[in-house]
Amino acid sequence: MENAVNEGAHHQVRDGVRSGTAGGADGVWSGSWVAERLGVELVGDDGLTDLLGLALRRNPKRAHLLVSNVLGKHVPQSPSVVHGYGVELGRRVRDLLGADEARRAVVLGYAETATGLGHSVADGLGLAPYLHSTRRPVAGLVPAGGFEESHSHATSHLLLPEDPALLAGDGPLVLVDDEFSTGNTVLNTVRDLHERYPRRRYVVVALVDMRSPADAGRLADFAGEIGARVDLVTAASGTVRLPEGVLEKGQELVARYEAESAVEGGSSSAASSGLVARFPAPLEAAAGLQSDGRTTPPGARGTARPAPTGPQPDDNRAHSHFSRIDLRWPDGLPDGGRHGFTPAHRERLEGALPAMAARLAEALPADARRVLVLGFEELMYAPLRLAEALERATDVEVRYSTTTRSPVLAVDDPGYAIRTRLVFPAHDDPADGPGERYAYNVAGAGFDAVIAVVDSTADTPALHAPDGLLARLAAHTPQVLLAVVPSYAPESPHAPERPSMLPEPLRGPAFSSYAPEEVGWLLQDLSDVTLEAPTEEREEAIQSGGAHYAESLPVEYQPTEQYQELFHSALETSAARIAQAVGVVTETVLAERSPRPVLVSLARAGTPVGILMRRWAQHRHGLDLPHYAVSIVRGRGIDANALRWLAEHHDPRDVVFVDGWTGKGAITRELAQALEEFEKSDGVTGFDPEIAVLADPGSCVRTYGTREDFLIPSACLNSTVSGLISRTVLRADLVGPHDFHGAKFYRELAATDVSVTFLDAVSARFPEVADAACAQAKELLAADRSPSWEGWAAVERISAEYGIHDVNLVKPGVGETTRVMLRRVPWKVLARAGAGSDLDHVRLLAEQRGVPVEEVAELPYTCVGLIHPKYTRGATGADGKAVTV
Repeated sequence: MENAVNEGAHHQVRDGVRSGTAGGADGVWSGSWVAERLGVELVGDDGLTDLLGLALRRNPKRAHLLVSNVLGKHVPQSPSVVHGYGVELGRRVRDLLGADEARRAVVLGYAETATGLGHSVADGLGLAPYLHSTRRPVAGLVPAGGFEESHSHATSHLLLPEDPALLAGDGPLVLVDDEFSTGNTVLNTVRDLHERYPRRRYVVVALVDMRSPADAGRLADFAGEIGARVDLVTAASGTVRLPEGVLEKGQELVARYEAESAVEGGSSSAASSGLVARFPAPLEAAAGLQSDGRTTPPGARGTARPAPTGPQPDDNRAHSHFSRIDLRWPDGLPDGGRHGFTPAHRERLEGALPAMAARLAEALPADARRVLVLGFEELMYAPLRLAEALERATDVEVRYSTTTRSPVLAVDDPGYAIRTRLVFPAHDDPADGPGERYAYNVAGAGFDAVIAVVDSTADTPALHAPDGLLARLAAHTPQVLLAVVPSYAPESPHAPERPSMLPEPLRGPAFSSYAPEEVGWLLQDLSDVTLEAPTEEREEAIQSGGAHYAESLPVEYQPTEQYQELFHSALETSAARIAQAVGVVTETVLAERSPRPVLVSLARAGTPVGILMRRWAQHRHGLDLPHYAVSIVRGRGIDANALRWLAEHHDPRDVVFVDGWTGKGAITRELAQALEEFEKSDGVTGFDPEIAVLADPGSCVRTYGTREDFLIPSACLNSTVSGLISRTVLRADLVGPHDFHGAKFYRELAATDVSVTFLDAVSARFPEVADAACAQAKELLAADRSPSWEGWAAVERISAEYGIHDVNLVKPGVGETTRVMLRRVPWKVLARAGAGSDLDHVRLLAEQRGVPVEEVAELPYTCVGLIHPKYTRGATGADGKAVTV
């Protein structure tokens, strides 16, 4: 397969587009303020300073912000200039690919800054569908991928195409971002997607290529690594030269400036409702400035000063006016590329734009001469095209920009790119919680009217609140207009036209080594699909945000002879103990939940326990209970199609969900949330979210066999003690909206299978423990079994004490620690002082993988496994063994 990187000449976009750019007021470059104070240099193509200014981030990861003059995010600009830059880049991509390849291409833009740019590139390409990443999850829509943007203020991106096939083709993938700085974001994306949807060609598009010489070679190396061609198309190139200690100096500048602003303005929000305060005098001196604003060093620009003259906020507020515009947005037309935007959608939009622009023009004040169309975070393209159509339809000077999540320091100086800042609360109920949002360079810009364009999800009381965006705008313009674009909702996978007949459960021996009556698997068979990846690669991808753990499988651990001996020894020692716990939990379920329960195990750790509970009910009460296994995925919920099948065949009130053990209770919470969402989406009631478990060391449930943390031998192994079935898989290209989640049947491991051996050894002890189990169950039924959630509290404490700060990397209990050793990249094991044979297998695995075992005096579990935090293959050995630092 061909692999190459084409980084041809970075020529400026056509002159007709460039004519609208401006580097700063009065011929002053809008990056000079930062350059002079921090020693930052911007070097590169002629005209680079026309495209970019500089500002300071309020961000601990990077000091400076490259502020584009033609992106339409932070700097109001002519919409024809903004759209024109993207269209021209798209035409260059089309010329590069050729007509045939261009027709097969898909364009992917990055949230939030490049959503409009990416869409404009797709316009220039012509026939390409468009998708952009998003930070707004959608209930019921399974992500087709995700990745991390490490330097961003909000790092996690989701890919949520309505049609997962949009990413599954083999045509060129065109990735669009506003700047190509280190290349990390693009490489993370391509790595994630290429593993699942391999392609021969990628094209990276950016307004500016600002990579350092050290980063420039990484793209070529990466192309060779994946065996694909990667081309690069940009409008200009250059680099930012950063002096040593620039991050700390920038943070000090921001902190001192904002502290002074807070003193003068009362608070950041109060100050930012108007214009920014004067630069603090102590910092003026530190920057080489006289207190009257005169400069000491030659060439230094003036200090921050009051905003441009014009109506002051208090004067404007008295006569400002707010009204709503009905755009009559076409029914069913997506508001952007969050879920995909096809050429057919583009054609519909083009046809509707003139009429919508006419409605905007009609709503403007008769004397309006300068108007801003203000988009909203990821909603960049629809406002941009509305602004461009308005610009064509009127003689009004139209400018376009959008609100943003990005926190940037504002300094009212002609040599600084962010002159003013409006601060207001988030108004779209974001998944990551409430927070401040910003509109830059709007206050004091002399707009006679501002048209705020939001999607319907964001048209909330917070938008209209006294401190909301509309009120902030009203303080700085005589007329505020609101246009609401309907938020596009992808067709629910649970729509009535879904297939009425779901497949029957899979059963052994065709699927699993269990007898057919023991369990029915509500899964689809993916045995013929290669899903396994080396543990180290999976760990790196999971922790970087480039992949979800359920999208691949670890390579199955093949136990050594010594380890197999440990398993059999542990089974012989603990069989009676497990049998009694099985009896206790089963008797509790029969007494409290249902006289004829439908056992539904959470695959796969719950499956052996569900079978044992079924055997106990048959042994003790002569009951032949139905038993199924279903998939639940942390962060993605339970398989909704499996729930539909169960609801069609059984009374949901009889269903009892079964798992092996609790750790910190993550799956307990996941199930409760998933069932709540399912009830809302399907209207099916009756499923009880309470899980019945064999062991509850985390004190997370009411129905359990024991709360002791001891070795359950079924935790020692993977598929070879679970019917030869893999962990479950949820991946958009394999699991459609009408499919069960998937899993593999490892028939080739039959020689080492001990699944039935484990069940028979425990079942054989039922007669000798029956009386004790029934007596213990009666005691528990009369006792207070309310969960204390002490496991969750312990995990949070351990996470903080060991500097991990991610509870998902702390796996408490013998069972979870074993999973860490078999499936993940372990960092260390915490063992309770004096723990005996329950930890023999953990110690053996730790020795084999070079993982330290640290004894801890006060530990609520027998042991805790810590996954390697911030894992990369440079942080541990290539074989996944821990490296002592």
